[in-house]
Amino acid sequence: MGVRPRSWSVYLALLLIAASVYLIGTISPPSLSDDVDSVQAQIARNMLTTGDYVTARVDGISYLEKPPLIYWMIAGSYKIFGVHDWASRLPVSLFCIGLVLLTALFGEWAFERKIGFYAGLVMATCVGLYLFTRVLIPDVILTLTITLAMWALLRVIDEAEAHPGAWAFILAASLGTGLLLKSLIAVVFPIGAGLIYLFFTKQLFSRWTWKRLHPFSGLALILLIAVPWHVLATLRNPPYFSLSMHSGPGEYHGFLWFFIINEQLLRFLNLRYPRDYNTVPVTYFWLFHLVWLFPWSVYFPAIAKLSFRPVDRAGRARLLALCWIGVILVFFTFSTTQEYYSMPAYPAMALLLGCAMAAEGKWIRRGTAMLTGVAACCAAATITILVLDRNVATPGDIFNALTSHPSAYTLSLGHMEDLTLQSFAYLRTPLLLAAVAFVIGAVGTFRAAPKRAFLCATLMMVLFYQAARVALIVFDPYLSSRPLADAILRSPEGKLIIDKHYYAYSSIFFYTDKTALLLNGRILNLSYGSDAPGAPNVFIDDSQLKELWPTPDRYYLVAGHAALPRLEGVLGREKLNVVAESGGKYLFTNLPLPNSTLLSDDVRAQLTTVPHSMRPFRVEWGFSAVQPDLPASVRPAADAQPYPSEFVGYSAALTKPAMTRQTRYIHSRSEIFASN
Repeated sequence: MGVRPRSWSVYLALLLIAASVYLIGTISPPSLSDDVDSVQAQIARNMLTTGDYVTARVDGISYLEKPPLIYWMIAGSYKIFGVHDWASRLPVSLFCIGLVLLTALFGEWAFERKIGFYAGLVMATCVGLYLFTRVLIPDVILTLTITLAMWALLRVIDEAEAHPGAWAFILAASLGTGLLLKSLIAVVFPIGAGLIYLFFTKQLFSRWTWKRLHPFSGLALILLIAVPWHVLATLRNPPYFSLSMHSGPGEYHGFLWFFIINEQLLRFLNLRYPRDYNTVPVTYFWLFHLVWLFPWSVYFPAIAKLSFRPVDRAGRARLLALCWIGVILVFFTFSTTQEYYSMPAYPAMALLLGCAMAAEGKWIRRGTAMLTGVAACCAAATITILVLDRNVATPGDIFNALTSHPSAYTLSLGHMEDLTLQSFAYLRTPLLLAAVAFVIGAVGTFRAAPKRAFLCATLMMVLFYQAARVALIVFDPYLSSRPLADAILRSPEGKLIIDKHYYAYSSIFFYTDKTALLLNGRILNLSYGSDAPGAPNVFIDDSQLKELWPTPDRYYLVAGHAALPRLEGVLGREKLNVVAESGGKYLFTNLPLPNSTLLSDDVRAQLTTVPHSMRPFRVEWGFSAVQPDLPASVRPAADAQPYPSEFVGYSAALTKPAMTRQTRYIHSRSEIFASN
């Protein structure tokens, strides 16, 4: 009876640590960023508003790339708390905390309470989990389902387990839920790791093993969970069936082909259409785990001293963790990958690190010494930057001090290359907090005993994440378009036009809850859905913009700094009335407002011709109908389908392909570029 309070105190400590990192991270500001963050949030709102929980839509266009469970969770949060940016973040934050506690429970069951605590501590404070949950992607929820499935597998085949049937049910339910999060990899990873583990432990062909796993009833449960949505999505987005292995512009084969063949098979083979992604070089993909598991990655060498012989529960759990890590990392070695794709392996790494940390020994002491050195170097670097930037002026927002590297933006951390020494002047407060954190880490771990070192490393990371949150607030004008959205809401009603791709200014859609015309935006993620029968006509080109702008109807146009020369050429400087500017993004209107101005001479002097290799791709459109009250260049097609919005839809039938199979597309938050 005396053990129970200690057990709960361990989990309470982990809960407080995780909450201090992840629950605080839900607070706004920082705002939802442009790109996937606001896209996910707005899709969930669209589902809640329309009642269509089957087909995700972006500006009315079918968005068939991802399963819907993350949208359902966010919509559920809206239903309970109302539509707020913090409410959209809440599910991901809660699952981060849940993953920390689940990893600790797994570790306590497989090893001992101390190891479980250390494993939970690794998950709560490692860089990768924090960094890759700053946007609304479902990977942390997928990681939880895979972790639960792995634990359930061990418990099903553990001879001492009193309820193997219940754990077999949990295993199947985890796999079925994962299918609604990230599709096939949700079952490929745990099943692959499980089969390899069973092979090495000589249980793969054991009748006893399969009898306890209940494969047929488990498969039925998986199908019961996952199949209904897939069937409904197929029926609502015909054609129903296609085996075409060709993926290209202007081709529409329905939901099932796009979701299974294009998004699973062709993505793995790096032949997916549209080509709106990049891949991390394999060497970096592996080495980056030293960063993603920091500060605990300094103890990786100590894992080599562990026993992986499956002679007891601990040995079996360590062997399974090794298989788990291997399947995920090897899979992405041969596939296209982003930095965060290996997140489902983090709990397995945390369990092994927890074992090594609990064993202590010379490699833990050496790891702590290395951590002291790294923290000291980071403290010295941040203090040096603070000194160098002490007299640097900070006019406007941080955009004024950043560089641009569009070719890097298809990677998750591509915008890190935009930082300059001057830009750190805008980050003095978070740099000071980070410096304090690193000093705590360096001093606290210096020649420290393991427990003290682990405590100081934890304090260092918790404080560092608070500094990171403050830094994200400074980056808000650059990463989000919320200031422009606020300006739209304060201005007279008008029709909204977004330059380029929806993703580039997606926070405008969330914070205004408006639809928009997309100027030259029939590219990347929206190109496939735009070819669906009955897709709304939300795309216009420069010539149509030129016809719309002089009309008596009010229009608002959102565009980035790099687009200004083109827009001046299309519309004329005197027609671009600036309503607001933030982070290198502009809100224009065609009819002057009391507070609007023309582009200043200083801004115009900064404009340079965009290099040929980075010029926006021009799209030509064809139109086939006549509508008397619209200019000929913006008349909708005869078969245009109505879509409830605040603007008239326009036809967008391509007469030239927007993309070819070998074209690589670079996605910046402010511009979309194409380079052959």
